[in-house]
Amino acid sequence: MSSNESSETQYGSEVRGSNSTCCHKELSVTASVISMTVGIFSNSFALFILIKSYSRHRIKSKASFLLFASSLVTTDLLGHLINGSLVLHVYRFHRKWDTFDPHGIVCSIFGVCMVFYGLSPLFLSSAMAVERFIGVTKPIFHSAVLSSHLMKRLLGFTWLLAALVALLPVLLRRPYEVQRSRSWCFFHMEQPRDWLDVLLPLIFSILGLLALLLSIVCNTLASCALLHGRLRHKPGSRGTSYHLEMICQLLAIMLVSCVCWGPLLVHVIILSTIAEDEPSSFSLLTTVRMATWNQILDPWVYILLRKAVLRKIFMLFHSCWGSKLHTFHRWQRSTLGSSGEPSKSYCIRYSRQPLPDTTVQTIT
Repeated sequence: MSSNESSETQYGSEVRGSNSTCCHKELSVTASVISMTVGIFSNSFALFILIKSYSRHRIKSKASFLLFASSLVTTDLLGHLINGSLVLHVYRFHRKWDTFDPHGIVCSIFGVCMVFYGLSPLFLSSAMAVERFIGVTKPIFHSAVLSSHLMKRLLGFTWLLAALVALLPVLLRRPYEVQRSRSWCFFHMEQPRDWLDVLLPLIFSILGLLALLLSIVCNTLASCALLHGRLRHKPGSRGTSYHLEMICQLLAIMLVSCVCWGPLLVHVIILSTIAEDEPSSFSLLTTVRMATWNQILDPWVYILLRKAVLRKIFMLFHSCWGSKLHTFHRWQRSTLGSSGEPSKSYCIRYSRQPLPDTTVQTIT
């Protein structure tokens, strides 16, 4: 393909979007700056907490989880920093791609970063879910086989896989193209020329959906196994408080990823497989903006769902509902024929007693 044809194809959408207003541009720049600032602050704060926890814990499974969590937050941080800088660079030149990027180099870098920093958090979340599933259900196998060196290799493999998918359009000479809003670059989505234009977005979406599905399955099974072990009061269940903390964090990450990334992945599949006369660029851009919130909400999972915060939440729940639970338990005992009924003053004193440490450790 000649350079003139490539430039015409890549920037053909500029003419269609040339009537955008100045007010809309300022609003988009403001939203990008706010999203970039909040994302960098949130991920930096979460990274500080995770690094501090990583240096303090000596439990092997906890250290492996914190390694992946720190890598996930670092990836989100770099994604906000690099993609946000590219967006601001585009708006600096008033989205005139033919002026500052006549050869499509910036667009290719933008597209690679969009795909890489989109798939990497999904792959890392699924790897964390698999690691926790093995740690909860097969602790001996986890301790004997999943060494620190192996976990670091797995971490590198997830990044390498995301980078390979991101570089596929460049390697196959199907460069990323400026989208109709002229503010970002992505796969060729409108009127596919051949099977490659359909395959590349499908690879991106299918791998992302498989990562989400793997996270859902592993987190569900690990949560059920942990709950089953707690209900049976297994002798070996001592010290599983950190398991509960990590499972709560993984479930929250899974929920955030499904809500933020699910619409975009499904929408890309629909646009790639179903021919439309006038594809809706607004809906695609909306789903992309929803996906960026995943990188903002992920760090707050580690900030809010920590062991100390979970313990305070449980203490608050117990202070509000503890007396009612004790009253219900006393009524149940009297109904079943329990001998003797404690006095009201004793019940009041008992309901106001502080929560035993053993109960807090069991829940948290």
